[in-house]
Amino acid sequence: MAKHIFVTGGVVSSLGKGLTSASIGMLLERRGLCVRMQKLDPYINVDPGTMSPYQHGEVYVLDDGSETDLDLGHYERFTNSPLTRDSNYTTGQIYQSVINKERRGEFLGKTVQVIPHVTDEIKSVIRKLATEGVDVVITEIGGTVGDIESLPFLEAIRQIALDVGKENCLYIHLTLIPYLKAAAELKTKPTQHSVGQLRQIGIQPDILICRTDRELPLEQRRKIALFCNVPVEAVIEERDKDFSIYEVPLSLVQNGLDELIIRKLRLEGLAGPLQLDDWKELLHVLRNPEHEVSVAVVGKYAEHRDAYKSIYEALDHAGIAHRAQVRAQPIHSELIQREGPERVLAGFDGILVPGGFGERGIEGKVQAVRFARERHIPFLGICLGMQCAVIEFARHVLGWTEAHSTEFDKNTPYPVICLLDEQKKITDKGGTMRLGAQPCVLQPGTRAWQAYQQVLIHERHRHRYEFNNAYRQQFAQAGLIVSGTSPDGRLVEIVELQGHPWFVAVQFHPEFKSKPTAAHPLFRNFIAAAIQHRRQPAPVATPGV
Repeated sequence: MAKHIFVTGGVVSSLGKGLTSASIGMLLERRGLCVRMQKLDPYINVDPGTMSPYQHGEVYVLDDGSETDLDLGHYERFTNSPLTRDSNYTTGQIYQSVINKERRGEFLGKTVQVIPHVTDEIKSVIRKLATEGVDVVITEIGGTVGDIESLPFLEAIRQIALDVGKENCLYIHLTLIPYLKAAAELKTKPTQHSVGQLRQIGIQPDILICRTDRELPLEQRRKIALFCNVPVEAVIEERDKDFSIYEVPLSLVQNGLDELIIRKLRLEGLAGPLQLDDWKELLHVLRNPEHEVSVAVVGKYAEHRDAYKSIYEALDHAGIAHRAQVRAQPIHSELIQREGPERVLAGFDGILVPGGFGERGIEGKVQAVRFARERHIPFLGICLGMQCAVIEFARHVLGWTEAHSTEFDKNTPYPVICLLDEQKKITDKGGTMRLGAQPCVLQPGTRAWQAYQQVLIHERHRHRYEFNNAYRQQFAQAGLIVSGTSPDGRLVEIVELQGHPWFVAVQFHPEFKSKPTAAHPLFRNFIAAAIQHRRQPAPVATPGV
């Protein structure tokens, strides 16, 4: 029978439950256990796909096309647990399922209530992951204890212990220990109140992980243990990590968390010794870089770092691969529109234009692409970043000054980017969103092929608009070649510029498949080009190609 670990959070939001859950999953995997990861989000949206990045950070896309919470990115970067649409559920999805069952008459005329119908639905999605061969299912409960939205989820996980037996269930509560300067001491009262709220629901935490910006003295740990009814050894310090999030697993090991979990869930017979040599090596590389490069990330959500979370992580992974420190600087594309790329982008070793939706800031992205192309600065365009690269090339190389995407200008005379059904019905996909892993065939000898070293790849998509095939020949003749397409050749997946040190733009999201121990090939080669650029004298701008 699979064991269950439930991770909850208290006092304030944004404590790092996702990182902590991912770190626990990694430690258990590194001890030879089969782990599955899951996030249950209390918001009523069906998924984060329609939510603003300012509200929720990036939308993380899985191979099966699920649009999920960004914490699933942590799960994939830290563990090898396969993630599917069953790895992320929201209140909206839960209620939608319950209502659909009621409409079909599956409740046989009963009054549909939160208990048992909603809680049973929640328990059913948790049990989906507890399949044969799985040793531990880790379920993170989003939100903060005390939020009204979280109550059905907390009630459901309380019942799980009754269903599977308390010896097969572990509750971990992540909480904040604030430091008050006026009193010059750490305060445990918020944690006591948070645990008290959980106990009122019927959940007694087995382990408390205490977020703090400084050492948690033994005296304070004993106080927390006494008032929260847990052993002192189960009060785990998790100090802020100013250097790297990849320190978190080692910090938890130093505090004995993996041993405690193994013992409490009686997994001694299955768990082996902890294997962390490669993880320690990557941290050594991060602390002792041999190079330094700067990369401008030109986006429209630059104020909110979580909006491009996977981008920044993938850049760090590429830096690890080259023993380099990558200084990624978010640049708002509207700032480039106002002040010009020469003033804003001068001095960077690489320029990356990420994805996004909507017209705001588009012209700034186009100017950033032109700056990278003409100044021979290594460039990586992702999703909308690729579309901006195509628009820029059409305007300033092909001379089609009014070229645009029909997403932003329905009447453009040169619709170089358009919906699929605008391409004279070349496919039956219409204007629907392309989501999830899609195959791509690479052209041998291209920059893309050099990165992947294989012909067929699969990458994750999240977009509606595509390169317009009606213009493919003109682009190729002018020097912007198509180096990757769908297997039938109809969908352009990758374009790159001939005669440029490194200029690659892709329709998909490579950042979603990057890991700290295995940098994504495109990010790896992009940073290699940035390192080379830093070593060379500044090139002279060359308008055109």
